[in-house]
Amino acid sequence: TQSAVAMLSQANSLPKMAMQLISG
Repeated sequence: TQSAVAMLSQANSLPKMAMQLISG
């Protein structure tokens, strides 16, 4: 379903943001 894909993409973008904050 669309919501599942949205949740997956969100969960995928969270670590990226965290890594950016930590490395930044």
